[in-house]
Amino acid sequence: MHLSRFCALVIDCKVEDIDAATTFWSRAFGRDVLPPTPDSGNYRELSTSKDEPMILLQKVDHDSRVHLDIEADDLEAEVKRLEALGAKRIAFVKRWWVLEAPTGHRFCVVNPQRGPLTPATANSWGDAAPKP
Repeated sequence: MHLSRFCALVIDCKVEDIDAATTFWSRAFGRDVLPPTPDSGNYRELSTSKDEPMILLQKVDHDSRVHLDIEADDLEAEVKRLEALGAKRIAFVKRWWVLEAPTGHRFCVVNPQRGPLTPATANSWGDAAPKP
């Protein structure tokens, strides 16, 4: 059995200045920008409540787009589950998998981002039926 849940909306920005892009989206959504950490690199985060997905901005080299992240306590099990639904593995990048849905949308399967996953906060997969 493993656990997973929708984790983040990631705004991929093909820009020179990720901070300027972050300012735009912060104002567009009416959200504060969280202070960057020493390992933030090409990422910035907007404030969200605990019951909302994270909103991340990422400086990228490919065309600007939006993608989703699914966090899982077992990356390989989650990727295999999604492949059984029709997803394709595209690439393993640093610590996460980039997949493509049958609809052509790219998304990532990442390690837990907001602390441990529990049956009360995530979907349970395996022998148990998924949480409704």
